[in-house]
Order: sequence, then structure tokens, then C-alpha cells
Amino acid sequence: MRSQRQNSRIKLDKSNKLNKEDIFIVIPAFNEEKMIGETLKNLKREGYKNIIVVDDGSSDRTYEIAKKENVIVCRHILNRGLGGALGTGIKCALIYNPKVIVTFDADGQHHPRDVEKVAKPIIEQNFDFVIGSRMMDKKELKNMPLVKRVGNFGLNLITYLMGGYFVTDSQSGLRAFSYESAKKVINALKSDRYEVSSEFIIIAKKHQLKLKEVPIKTIYTEYSMSRGTNVITGFKILFKLITQKIF
Repeated sequence: MRSQRQNSRIKLDKSNKLNKEDIFIVIPAFNEEKMIGETLKNLKREGYKNIIVVDDGSSDRTYEIAKKENVIVCRHILNRGLGGALGTGIKCALIYNPKVIVTFDADGQHHPRDVEKVAKPIIEQNFDFVIGSRMMDKKELKNMPLVKRVGNFGLNLITYLMGGYFVTDSQSGLRAFSYESAKKVINALKSDRYEVSSEFIIIAKKHQLKLKEVPIKTIYTEYSMSRGTNVITGFKILFKLITQKIF
């Protein structure tokens, strides 16, 4: 009797094992020639083969470097913004019918091992949408500059007031969607710039998608700190979200 229980436990563990072939990773990239090659190499070292880079109208060698890494590369002739790049990448990923679509920043701030953290709740626990939060681990939170912490909290509150879930890190670039939830999100998406991060969460609430946050590691470098949102971007996000709400 005991051996039968042990065998059933072994089978369960095997069936729950994450298959990295089930995951497609979407990387929006605008003038990221300094980091895109290293970011792709690091993901491939972790065993991820299904990678889509969206070159969003870069004027540098982002496209050429990504192509050399033998990943799928979509190219915008003109810069369409973060939302436009993510939209293109998610639509491309949906063609391949993956179980999970993960978005991942090109600037090296995410750890490749954290892809598994955001994908597992979808595969093993039937969540629809998972956000990798830089704010949940106190040790990681200490590494985040105060101005970014305050800005993030403000955007979390704005996202909630605009009709989204209240989350700890609405602006995180590391997130995962199930195949079905990605279809719902992409059909409703309006944003083409940085406000896309908040809109994902607003759409998730509207469609009652099952959402979870998981703690992730953030790699802060001088380069990654120079990218992303700032105070001016925050006001632009607020204006865009209000405009979308009205119209």
C-alpha cells in the first residue's frame, strides 16, 4: 500500500514538472544593442528556446544582434511604443498555441530563472495572469531607489482607481498569461505606450481573470536604471488611462 502511494506521488511530481517548450517569451526592444544579446544568451542558457524579440523601430543594431541569436524577430519600421511592441509580440506568440506567454524586459533587469516563477502558477494552479513583483520581497525592495518605490505605489493606486486590481507592482515588465487570457487581453488592448502595464491589469479585472503576484529578483545596473518609467512618464500614463476611460 505504501509503495503504491509513493508511485502515485512520483507520477504527480513528473506530471507537474515545468516543460519549457510550453513557454513563449516576448521581449520588446527599442535601441537595446548594449544588452539584447546578453539577455537572449542568458535565457537560452536556462533552456528557453521559444523567444520572440520585437524590435520597435530601433536605430541601432538591436535587430541584427537579435537575429544572430536565432530567435524569432518581429520588426516595426517606426517606433510604436512599449504597448505596440508587446501587442505585436503577444499576437505572434499566439500563433504557436503556447500554454504560457511571458513578457520579459530587454535591459537585463530580470533574472532568467524568474520566468519559471511566473509561469508555474499558470501551468500548475490554473491562474490566468501572473505578475512578477519587485515589491514583495523586503530584501529586493531595499535595492529599489526610493523615488521608484514612491512612483510605483502611485501608479498602483492609479491602476486600481481606473478599474484594475490593486497589486504591489503594476509596472513590472515580467508577467505571464495563459493562452486563453492572452487572447482576451490582446483583443481588448488599446495602449501603445507605457500605460500598457496598467491596462493589462484593468483588462484582467474587467474579464475577471484569475491573477496572482509572485516575488522576483531585480538586477539594478546603471543601464537598467536609465530605462523604464520616470515622473514625466507617470503623468503620461495617468493622462492616457483617463483618456481611454472617457472614450
